[in-house]
Amino acid sequence: MDTKTVKTSCVINNYNYAEFLVEAVSSALNQTVKFDEIIIVDDASTDHSAEIANKLSKEANIKCVLKQKNQGQLSCFNEGFLAANGDIIFFLDADDKYDAQYLENALNFYSRHRECDFLFCAYNKFGAVEGTFQSDAVDLDLGYSVIRTLCIGEWIGSITSTLSIRREILRKFLPIPYIEDWRVRADDCLVWGASLVGAKKFYMSKPLVMYRIHNNNHYHNKKSLEIDKNYEYKRFLKCNSLFNYITKKNDFTLPLSLSLTSLNEFKTIPCPKFKDLLVYLKIILLFEQNFYSKIKGIVSLFSYFLKKLMSGKLQIVLPIII
Repeated sequence: MDTKTVKTSCVINNYNYAEFLVEAVSSALNQTVKFDEIIIVDDASTDHSAEIANKLSKEANIKCVLKQKNQGQLSCFNEGFLAANGDIIFFLDADDKYDAQYLENALNFYSRHRECDFLFCAYNKFGAVEGTFQSDAVDLDLGYSVIRTLCIGEWIGSITSTLSIRREILRKFLPIPYIEDWRVRADDCLVWGASLVGAKKFYMSKPLVMYRIHNNNHYHNKKSLEIDKNYEYKRFLKCNSLFNYITKKNDFTLPLSLSLTSLNEFKTIPCPKFKDLLVYLKIILLFEQNFYSKIKGIVSLFSYFLKKLMSGKLQIVLPIII
């Protein structure tokens, strides 16, 4: 991929973050490599966000989508995607911001890894809490994750502002109609959606996004959502509807030989970890109906993992939370 010809869009979703919006947009504007377009989607804010967005749109590459009705984060993703023209679309919450070299590093990463469809990176926390979050200390090719997502709901990604996704992947599942289900935490739709439609995922270990911690963070404060005794059940229903919608839209059903497909998907991870092995063993044990195929699949998984281990091609990577 030639980084000089690839087009990039930054979609900034905003609701009542007037106090943060200028910082977010400025961080997107002041990149060492410029975005081709920046799209501010305001979700019918009741503060003066729309006025700020209109002023900011006087910049040549900034567009505004001012929604007339508040419908939540997923609706902003839908509208931002429909308005975007980029080959790769970057998502930014209006209370977060980018490091000045984020886009340059991301595009270099896509250039080095041409098969990358979905990229997320480490991030720095600031505001009420400070520190760095790295899920891994090194860059990783995470392979494909259709089966592990569809069978056990594996969530392979990160917060909204660390995500960038190829347009050809996004168009397979956006727009999503269930906007009331995903007023908040709609980054789940991006993370799960990309997996279900066959995105190859990568992780960039440089913390090039700044994640603001404050009282209104739905992700950081997600425990407050779980006060509802029925939260987990309601979430299950929402996820089930989402998965059904995306799989039907893409005409996907579970393969007849789940053991073989699980093994093949496992092999797309160049350096699988022991926890990856456990995930696919769990899938085969729970979902493979044929007893012979189940035993054969388990043996094949172990054999492949041990072969990789003996060849010295596996690396032990520990999560780092500072």
